[in-house]
Amino acid sequence: MSEVVPDLLIDSVTGIEVSLPLAGPGARAYAYLIDWTLKVVLALSWYVVAAILYNGRLSLAAPLTSEGRWFGLVVLPPLAIYFLYHLVLELAMRGRTPGKRSVGIRVVTRDGGPPGPGALLVRNVFRLIDSLPAFYGVGLTLMVLTREGLRCGDMAAGTLLVYERTGADPELPQDAAQRLGTLDPSGAEIVADLLQRWPTLVPEARVGLARKVLQRYLGAAADLSDGDELTWRARLERLAGRGGP
Repeated sequence: MSEVVPDLLIDSVTGIEVSLPLAGPGARAYAYLIDWTLKVVLALSWYVVAAILYNGRLSLAAPLTSEGRWFGLVVLPPLAIYFLYHLVLELAMRGRTPGKRSVGIRVVTRDGGPPGPGALLVRNVFRLIDSLPAFYGVGLTLMVLTREGLRCGDMAAGTLLVYERTGADPELPQDAAQRLGTLDPSGAEIVADLLQRWPTLVPEARVGLARKVLQRYLGAAADLSDGDELTWRARLERLAGRGGP
């Protein structure tokens, strides 16, 4: 049996280690149950409505002869909804799905950032193995036995599930505090940490750390022109509001 699920520790540009609590089997299973319910309801709803419209009457029966139009309009879309649900939504929502969002967890890489399309594709292809022999038997067993609560797909893709930041420090400006959640988890922690520590830093350290954070999360788009301390703080708060590049 695994021990208590540890935290994911990330080195931040501010010199302070960022800690992201890893999601355990219970939270992951609950999120998956919500997502499974949603995708089944969506897939069945499409099938029912499309079949009735296709038949022109209150009937869900398939045509007696094989028809490509029936498969393309009635059968294929529900299959796509069911099998591509996680991949499409995790790409669109930066590691989240409705189920994960409701539980407060998201998929990240080992450096705390959002996974790319390749990692998410691998992670979701391996659901076929995790779901064996039934009811996610392999996946649930691995999550219980591994220290970080990983299933096969996470091992292959190099991903983990972490709890999202639930809120910023109350000393932060309210607008920035409300919008920090739009950054990836490590980015939100780093910006929140720097803004919280801002009053305790000497002016040179404030400007230097703010420059590093902006370079890391905005790259070539970062505004690195000179300015006073208030200008650099304002740039950090705009970063929190924009949610990254």
